[in-house]
Amino acid sequence: MAKEILEMPVEVATLELPDTKTIRLKWPDGHSPDFKTGQFITLYWPDTPNYKRAYSLSSCALDRGFYEVTVKRDGKMGTRIVDWAKPGDKFFVIPPVGKFLPVYEPNKHLICVAGGSGVTPFRAFVREATRRKLATKITVLYSVRQPKDIIFNTEFRELEKENPCFQFHVTCTRPQPTDNWAGRTGRIDAPWIKAHITDLANTVFYACGPNALVEFAEALVFELGAPKEQMKTEKWG
Repeated sequence: MAKEILEMPVEVATLELPDTKTIRLKWPDGHSPDFKTGQFITLYWPDTPNYKRAYSLSSCALDRGFYEVTVKRDGKMGTRIVDWAKPGDKFFVIPPVGKFLPVYEPNKHLICVAGGSGVTPFRAFVREATRRKLATKITVLYSVRQPKDIIFNTEFRELEKENPCFQFHVTCTRPQPTDNWAGRTGRIDAPWIKAHITDLANTVFYACGPNALVEFAEALVFELGAPKEQMKTEKWG
């Protein structure tokens, strides 16, 4: 049975960074869908029904009454959303699907590798785990060019304080002297990922972002000898 496509207004539009915007899409009255954290929705503007784009939800399944997606200025859709989307605008929304789902088990460790806007679904992972006070350990390893490119930095730092099972680690590939960056520099590499593995059999790896980063993470997990069931990916081109 085909999923129902619904028109939803933008309730809030938040510019996270100069090139990144979160839009909150309000559900119609009486709409209360059953979906899972980590899934994605597909959007299109009413005036361009043939141009659709899928975005991971940056809100979680406990966030009711709306969907949130966080979009970088990239391509036709991303550019239009970041530069023009505002409260009151309407989108058609194809309901959530996808299998990029957090394994919320108390003995599991989720190592989440992200680049750029690939961090957005992990905000949803950590939001749900924190609100439910789960014992699942979550580590986000996030690569950006400069500190100013960190999406959701304040929220992730607050979630770290609230959730003792969550750690947020950032590496900058092109920090400038004026950034005064005292954290890790360089790309995400094998030693950095391996340093966070304490029990390989109970580790689930997630990678989201540019193809090269995701493929690197996949190759590393294969090299470690973990079965493919322990690797979940979302490639964003």
